[in-house]
Amino acid sequence: MTTVVATVLLLVLTAYVVFGGADFGAGLWDLTAGDADKGARPRAVVEHGIGPVWEANHVWLIFVFVIAWTAFPEAYASITLTLFVPLTLAALGIVLRGAGFAFRKVVVQTRYRRWFGAAFAASSVLVPYCLGAVAGGIASGRVPAGGRAGDPVDSWINPTSVVVGVLGVALVAWLAAVYLVWVARRVGDAEMVQYFRRRALVSGLLVAALLVVAAVVLSSDATYVFDGLTSRAAPLAVVGVLGLGGALTLLTLDALRGVRLLGVVTVAALVLAGGVAMWPYLLPTSLEVSAAAAPDGTLTTVLVAAAVAVVIVVPGFVLLYVLDQRDLLEEEGVADVADPV
Repeated sequence: MTTVVATVLLLVLTAYVVFGGADFGAGLWDLTAGDADKGARPRAVVEHGIGPVWEANHVWLIFVFVIAWTAFPEAYASITLTLFVPLTLAALGIVLRGAGFAFRKVVVQTRYRRWFGAAFAASSVLVPYCLGAVAGGIASGRVPAGGRAGDPVDSWINPTSVVVGVLGVALVAWLAAVYLVWVARRVGDAEMVQYFRRRALVSGLLVAALLVVAAVVLSSDATYVFDGLTSRAAPLAVVGVLGLGGALTLLTLDALRGVRLLGVVTVAALVLAGGVAMWPYLLPTSLEVSAAAAPDGTLTTVLVAAAVAVVIVVPGFVLLYVLDQRDLLEEEGVADVADPV
């Protein structure tokens, strides 16, 4: 039962990275789109792509926290006590990002739109970096077992955390660019298709380079996870690398059909590979999954709740995405009006 709950936790985390991660990546492209005039069209594609779904995607993160603190309380306590700084920054970034995106769509004056847009874009970079730094601190064994606090600085400012944080930002940016190519195709904007195709190519090559750097860093700073990636998690890691290579090949050839699927496969495989590489530990190499688990009665309740959530929540998500893909959802915000300055 412990293994089943841990698997559910990993799958939900993967869903959050695939869906919510693309939203964060879109914010990076919003940040780099240019001034109000030059960046108007790319930002319009970004808003069209994430506007109907960005709030819903955080449901997956809520699932992650609820399952973690209920099913694995000792590990949850250690992680939150040790990594409270990046977790707090990520939480603040999520709130600031949501507020910036929502208010930018309804305020009238240009200067206020710029402020809220800057908050949205900057937070979209901060959050994936901090969450990646948290993952790096856990993977490198800097979180102690026993519900105790570790070093609040070294736990997330270290070689593994830095490289995983940067890789996280690059990965979600690449995934978002791949998604936005599809969105631009859907709205019939050929120029924006090529705009985001070029960015998907550049960011994809950056991801490939960072994967090499990450492998070098992990081999010396997170040896247990590195050994796992080269053994039990190797098939998933290979799938992720091949998916990235296939997507980059299609982008280079401007053969865009299938690129979005390869993007999802790549990111999901890499996240799953990281989880499998840590097995059987939640905190390498100090706390195993079986030792961290709550009593069987609690785990049973978690599984029942997860099953109910699948029945209740997943159909709603499917409907939301179907309506979004068919452009049947109303746009938020207000019509542009002259800035009174």
